Amino acid sequence: MTNAYKIIDHTYDVVIVGAGGAGLRATLGMAAQGLSTACITKVFPTRSHTVAAQGGMSASLGNMGEDHWNWHMYDTIKGSDWLGDQDAIEYMCREAVPAVIELEHFGVPFSRTEEGKIYQRPFGGMTTNFGEGTAQRTCAAADRTGHAILHTLYQQSIKHHAEFYIEHFAIDLIMVDGECKGVISLDLATGILHRYQAHTVVLATGGCGRTYFSATSAHTCTGDGNAMVLRAGLPLQDMEFVQFHPTGIYGAGVLITEGVRGEGGYLTNNEGERFMERYAPNAKDLASRDVVSRSMTMEINGGRGVGPDNDHCYLNLMHLGNDVIEKRLPGISESARIFAGVDVNKEPIPVLPTVHYNMGGIPTNYHGEVVTLKDGNPDTVVPGLMAIGEAACVSVHGANRLGSNSLLDIVVFGRAAALRAAELIKPGSPHKPLTPEDSAPALDHLDRIRHAKGSTGTAQIRDNMQRTMQKHAAVFRTGDSLQEGLVKMRDIVDSFDDVKVDDPNLIWNTDLVETLELENLLHQAQTIIYGANNRPESRGAHARDDFEERDDENWMKHTLAWTDEKANVSVDYRPVHMYTLTDDCEVIPPKKRVY
Repeated sequence: MTNAYKIIDHTYDVVIVGAGGAGLRATLGMAAQGLSTACITKVFPTRSHTVAAQGGMSASLGNMGEDHWNWHMYDTIKGSDWLGDQDAIEYMCREAVPAVIELEHFGVPFSRTEEGKIYQRPFGGMTTNFGEGTAQRTCAAADRTGHAILHTLYQQSIKHHAEFYIEHFAIDLIMVDGECKGVISLDLATGILHRYQAHTVVLATGGCGRTYFSATSAHTCTGDGNAMVLRAGLPLQDMEFVQFHPTGIYGAGVLITEGVRGEGGYLTNNEGERFMERYAPNAKDLASRDVVSRSMTMEINGGRGVGPDNDHCYLNLMHLGNDVIEKRLPGISESARIFAGVDVNKEPIPVLPTVHYNMGGIPTNYHGEVVTLKDGNPDTVVPGLMAIGEAACVSVHGANRLGSNSLLDIVVFGRAAALRAAELIKPGSPHKPLTPEDSAPALDHLDRIRHAKGSTGTAQIRDNMQRTMQKHAAVFRTGDSLQEGLVKMRDIVDSFDDVKVDDPNLIWNTDLVETLELENLLHQAQTIIYGANNRPESRGAHARDDFEERDDENWMKHTLAWTDEKANVSVDYRPVHMYTLTDDCEVIPPKKRVY
């Protein structure tokens, strides 16, 4: 069947898959350095999920008080619960300041202080002087920072003549003898396949939040790049670490930025108590996200939740006043009105911990190059393949990402990938022609899904997966619950063999696309729940009721997970990088976390 497809061929120096903040920063960087650059995206670039990022981007500018990148590095390592690679964290925190200034020069309209400097707000886990004070480190464009960054980077990419293939669904990588040679996409508008040959393919496809029922992620966040990597026989790293944002709007999952609490908002239970003072007496409502999410869950489980079913909490902004809300949090006010029917000047917002971010992803070094375990070397570079943003696991976030480090991550490592590509690729250098056999696995994969003639609808299987993950791999995990979830997920994965696609047409076939996305999600859901069951400790966002302590002696290591065609999971491990890039800072050894 594979020879029945019409295919249009392209050659570029680099191809980026994904047009969120990471993908656009890489696209801009590569195009600006003279590399022929294409960006493939399944949605229009300014509709990518980065547009939903609200609170800001961390950098130790020191505009609102004393700050230093060493302090930022300390906070990030502590926030990662010592699973973050300290060389990559040093790189990110050192590069944060020039990255923000660069964005400002590109045209990002950051909010300003009265002196005209970039406005910075406090965020959870961000401190001064190695934990002694509260840092105002998060650079914000009101509460629409991701929106501002995304539009600016897209404009700059167009300025530098990058080519975009918009509303193209990337199907699979083209791998030849362990080297990535390109990627194949489906043009949703025409039904024509496009084959891109490139010296480097960069995966910037975001996370897989839609493995869960309640998530702040857009419905497009199906981790397509991660699944392509699994099908290429490469591993994902640390997928068991899934962050629950404390404040998703109850019933809708829409994100309420941590910036609300940075501006002085606070959480209460059904007694009106500011309960975070009990769980984190120092940081209070600005403790890291895993701590706040677990605290809220304990309040609800203890019968102190609000609402008719006592199943959520309140986030209070009324005391901030209309002026602060209108200037600093206009989008939040709008979201609360639309999705919760709440006027934030008069009443609290109903909120609940909601899946927000995947710390795990495609393992890379700090250049953005994909690495794998080969011949005993856990840092073996996969030629021709990079990954950045939430799709990647560099690993700067370790077991738990600090708020406002994600926008920093995408910009710093999008830029790093561009710099590395410029070092490795001579513009316009020739490609060795691909053979029909090189593309056959991708085309066979599409053909198999397209002509699926089972009896079970995609939506039913997806709903079963999401509800199972929400129940069995949530904020608190136990061995019994995870084991039960593993059995259920095995049945759900097997049920995909009976999936049906009613129409094999390739033109705007949303049923086909959603089925391809579902297959991608199922493999990642397996790595998440298997990894969670496999890790008998509590670290960062991974909280086990049956193993409440962090086990540095046995488990301060990264999980590597592979899946086969039936989504059976196998694991190995990769050491945490307990070393720095320069002598300007010291390795920070593990210690007990105190809030």
